[in-house]
Amino acid sequence: MYSAPCLREPPSLTRAEQTVALAPHSKPEATPPPPLPPAAPLILLPFLGCLMGRLAEETKRSLTVAPFECVWGEEFRFPEPGRGCIAFEASAHNDVTLVFRQQLGSHHYHYKMDNSRHYTVILGSHRNKRLKIEVDGRTVVDVAGIGLCCSSSFQSYWISIYDGLISIGQGKHPNTNLLFQWLDPDPNLNVQYVGLSSWDKHVGYRNISILPSAPQNSILWNQIEYAYVERDGDREYATRRVLEDDCEQRVLADFLENWDFSDAVFVVGTERKVVPAHRVILGASGDFPFNSVDGATIELPSVSYPVLHSLLEYIYTGSTQIVDSRLSSLLELSVQFKVEPLVKCCEEIINSLKMDSKLYDPSKHLTLSSSGFQAHQLDSFPLKAPVNLQKIRQFFESGEHSDINIFVTGHGLVARGHKLILSLWSVPLAKMFTNGMKESSASDVFFEDVSAEAFFLLLRFMYCGELMVANSDITSVLLQLLLLSDQFAVTILQFECCKRVMQCLSELIQCRLTTESLLQDTVCSVLKAVSSIPSCKLLEEICTKKFATHFDYCTTACMDFVLLDEATFMDILQAIVVILQHGDMTVTSEEKVLDAVLTWCLETCETFCWTSVDEFLSTSTPEQLFGERLTAINTLLPFVRFPLMQLSTLQRMGKSNLANKIQVFRQLVTEAIEFSKAGQWMPTEHKCERFQHRRSSYKELQYISDGDNNGVIYYAGTSFGKHQWMNPVLAKSISVMASSPNSRYTDPKALVSKNYQGTCVAGPCIEDGKKRSWWMVDVGQDHQLMCNYYTVRQDGSTTFMRCWVLEGSMDGRNWTSLRVHEDDQTICQPGQFASWPVTGPPALLPFRFFRIALTGPAAGCVSGSWNLCICFLELYGYFR
Repeated sequence: MYSAPCLREPPSLTRAEQTVALAPHSKPEATPPPPLPPAAPLILLPFLGCLMGRLAEETKRSLTVAPFECVWGEEFRFPEPGRGCIAFEASAHNDVTLVFRQQLGSHHYHYKMDNSRHYTVILGSHRNKRLKIEVDGRTVVDVAGIGLCCSSSFQSYWISIYDGLISIGQGKHPNTNLLFQWLDPDPNLNVQYVGLSSWDKHVGYRNISILPSAPQNSILWNQIEYAYVERDGDREYATRRVLEDDCEQRVLADFLENWDFSDAVFVVGTERKVVPAHRVILGASGDFPFNSVDGATIELPSVSYPVLHSLLEYIYTGSTQIVDSRLSSLLELSVQFKVEPLVKCCEEIINSLKMDSKLYDPSKHLTLSSSGFQAHQLDSFPLKAPVNLQKIRQFFESGEHSDINIFVTGHGLVARGHKLILSLWSVPLAKMFTNGMKESSASDVFFEDVSAEAFFLLLRFMYCGELMVANSDITSVLLQLLLLSDQFAVTILQFECCKRVMQCLSELIQCRLTTESLLQDTVCSVLKAVSSIPSCKLLEEICTKKFATHFDYCTTACMDFVLLDEATFMDILQAIVVILQHGDMTVTSEEKVLDAVLTWCLETCETFCWTSVDEFLSTSTPEQLFGERLTAINTLLPFVRFPLMQLSTLQRMGKSNLANKIQVFRQLVTEAIEFSKAGQWMPTEHKCERFQHRRSSYKELQYISDGDNNGVIYYAGTSFGKHQWMNPVLAKSISVMASSPNSRYTDPKALVSKNYQGTCVAGPCIEDGKKRSWWMVDVGQDHQLMCNYYTVRQDGSTTFMRCWVLEGSMDGRNWTSLRVHEDDQTICQPGQFASWPVTGPPALLPFRFFRIALTGPAAGCVSGSWNLCICFLELYGYFR
């Protein structure tokens, strides 16, 4: 990968040169102003991901891609195949080119030579005249004048792919400023890696973000609203953002010479005009020594009001106008109070006027602007230049110039703050401080029923513009912070919280960090938190889908799902219908869906099967057993596909207390029995989803006996049921590896050959500083197994394993323990078979890689041996 600094912009005139170069009495040419930060919350991505691959990963590095080259990396990977979005900035004369494919490409990859399936999007093709989209090298879109490039500066773009729907737009946030959309009639659902490429000229990329994508018409990124800097005659001002409740988001310019929250005054001129100000703003803009007597007054008898007004206007708005004749006075005043940006701006203009006296006109209005002064500072921060954000942060930490003490009931003092700063971020807080009630004048404000830690993070975000919370806190502090950001309408923080949640969910899914129920715990926690926040509907959709995708696991590993409200739980069941379209369903039997429904209706923290509930009904009424959730049974039971159950099971259900006492259950079971008996003569009205097989591709491979032909390894040897058996390693259906190098005693083919081997051994290696020995099986890139049983066979030696673990992984690096053995004496003879079940939540997680690894030395004739001496391995469960 060729990496170089960002492409440079051509040198530009100074502010003074830009100003004095104008003809006398002319106005500055209006230029498109940069957008202020997003003002409404982000709702997130569909599924998630990124909910959800690695979900929204960002890199701030700059890349320069040489002609005919391409940059790839794991960091440029969609959260899930076929769905993702890349947001980036690019600088180029033409041909900003992005490639989307299933696997990583090489450094010298070029899409013109790629024979695999891929999408290519070219912004500024044909010498910056057209937008092109190619599918597998074939042009499918070629339109003029869309998505053009500009070499003089970096421009922001985003490209989203969702099940073949390719959306292209400008700006930093997906689904805003949409330029073009195209739907692939034969969508490639496997693309997940993004390559940043070029044509015949260098292309610069920076600020690259991989984010989740959303389906068309979803509520998400496009709900972000913006405030823009607009011009009104000669004046620039920031427009207020109007919220749904008709409240206006205040900006710093609103407080210019405003008595709201004022804690300082200037007494100016011989007429002693009193001008209000705010010490936190003045202190962050310069050095304003207040009168030592009353501490809040600055006397300026020799300064005229117009000069002071220009100084304050510059501080509060970032720009001002002043006539030539008062420019020197403004310079003196800015020097006196050390407002360095204004000093520099005045000096530049004065020097320019000295160089060309013809430009001087004592009645001409000069514009002084702080644009670009703090371009490095966060765009999301509501305080614009020349306010020094570092000083604002210091005031928060020290409490200097504070006018409010913030307490959380049960905790005490959280921070000393500034009403003006808090009001700039939050409309509810601004209203509270100005509504004339006790909070408006009180110096102590108390908040109840909030987390002190989350509230402190909220305040720190308001002062620093950064979200400082670890991913490990997602189920606690981060979700509490999300709720606070919604309560106080801090929409930018809400966006960041949603984004961080998606990142964490993606990492949980990708790394399978589920041994402690983290995935289920997190999904349920997020659902409970965001179900009441309309602006987080997309995040709710993502978590709902993740729950449904891992339904067996999420309703078994932890019982938090019973705390979900009826609407949310029903959405999870309904989401199954959507998931089926993508083959992601992991429900292994309809009885598990029924058990989950009944467990939720019981509102208990224990898992119950339908037979247990049936026993309860022999001594209790449905009203006593289900309480307030009894009415939900009528709504939820139809989501169970009873017709897919075995006829013998349905007949037992038909005679149960459930059928006798719950009418809807009896009707559904009767309907399913009729369906089963009707067979191919199914009535035409039985066409709803309840009668359709789920499009899950899981096949049950059930353990019957040691050495049987029912396991996944044998199944792979038949090319998954397509022909007669042959060694699956030779057929390349699966791959086998050992911890020690291949030899005649460490033969991958031998482990799955079904033939007895006198010597078949995996020797020790060092992993993470520990000695380990293991055999590993890869069932294939396109396959997964939820393992619920496994069999091994001892070779001809007397070196018997005693302490070992069966592990599963999706990537071959991050492992989840499926069954742990400590001092297991089962194997005690050469050539012996032994089998064990895998139970609990791990049995409901699909994995691609499996390995048996010694965790302690083996027993036998050689003391302390770390040789793993097995000559056969078989795995069982649900396979796809």
